[in-house]
Amino acid sequence: MGVNDRASHTYGGRRTRRTETLYGPPGTLYVYLAYGIHSLLNIVVGPEGVPMAVLLRSLVPLEGLELMAKRRGITIEREKDVFKLCRGPGNLTRAMGITVEHNSIDITGDTIYIVDIGYRDFDVGVGTRIGVDYAGEDELKPWRFYFKNSPYVSKKH
Repeated sequence: MGVNDRASHTYGGRRTRRTETLYGPPGTLYVYLAYGIHSLLNIVVGPEGVPMAVLLRSLVPLEGLELMAKRRGITIEREKDVFKLCRGPGNLTRAMGITVEHNSIDITGDTIYIVDIGYRDFDVGVGTRIGVDYAGEDELKPWRFYFKNSPYVSKKH
C-alpha cells in the first residue's frame, strides 16, 4: 500500500532512484537487494504514479528443476527437496536466477512473464506478513496470501 505502509520502501512518499520503479506502470518488476544478499522479487500492481507492489514469496517449480537446484546449491533426492527449491523469497529468486539486474522489466515481455496454467484446485489462506516487525501495526495487516496446505509455502501461516 505504498506511501501509507510503514513496511514499504515508499512509506511517507519516499521517492529515490531505487524506489522509482515502484512508481511505474503495473506489471513492472521491482527487484531489490535485502540484507545485502537476497534479491527479492515484487510486481508493481498500483496504477502508474501510485507505488504499490506484491512480494512473491514462493512458487511451484514445474520445469528446470535441476538448474534451479544447481543455482541453490542443493540436490534433489526426494520430493521434499523439490518443495524447498522456491520456498521463501530469497530462495525463489536464487532458483530462478533473478537478480537486481531484472529490476524494471515489464512482465508482459518475453524475459520474465507469468503464465496461467489453468490450475484452480486450491484454497487461499490469508495471514499477516513476515519479516516486517519494524512496521508496527502494519505488520499485522492481513496481506499475506498463500495456497493452504501447500508444501511449497513456508510454514508460518
